[in-house]
Amino acid sequence: MLLIVAAAHAIGGEPARDPGPDSVRTRFRAWRRRRPFVGGLLTALGGVELFFSGQLDIGKIHVQLGIEGLQATIIPILLVLLGILVIAMPAHRIFYGVIALAVAVYSLVGVNLGGFFVGMLLSTVGGILTVAWMPKKARGDADADVDAGLAADGDADTDVDADAETDAHVNADAEAAGAPPAARADGTVA
Repeated sequence: MLLIVAAAHAIGGEPARDPGPDSVRTRFRAWRRRRPFVGGLLTALGGVELFFSGQLDIGKIHVQLGIEGLQATIIPILLVLLGILVIAMPAHRIFYGVIALAVAVYSLVGVNLGGFFVGMLLSTVGGILTVAWMPKKARGDADADVDAGLAADGDADTDVDADAETDAHVNADAEAAGAPPAARADGTVA
């Protein structure tokens, strides 16, 4: 935004107006809220940290477990891929989140103590957030549920009124025939 304003001033034109509700930021915010964005981002960041910790030397110590460091490459790539897939396909979030949790915990053994615990913790928290994320109900769905509840209550009231009218007709017919009044279901006599 600042670059657009600066460019407009440099050219001598008027500064650009604020794009309003259809701005890129507003659309990105709406897109981000429809998916487990934070969980996927943390999972991917944990994978990146695990990758770089596998290539890291601390002083003269270089820790690598696994078959020639293959796990130190495969596990971080898998976590980054899972983080991206969670963001791209939120319908499969539980599957990807559980796999990310299992791989993150395994990285404790497979990749330099889970990236010296930092990458493992990032990926584990990302996997937990991914599994726990639930999409918000659409506004129309919530209104339909409320309307359905009100309609069901209205039907129940109508049924009670119809039962009362039926009881009144039965009792009137019974009195006309000289029979004793009928008992209602709740134990009262009409």
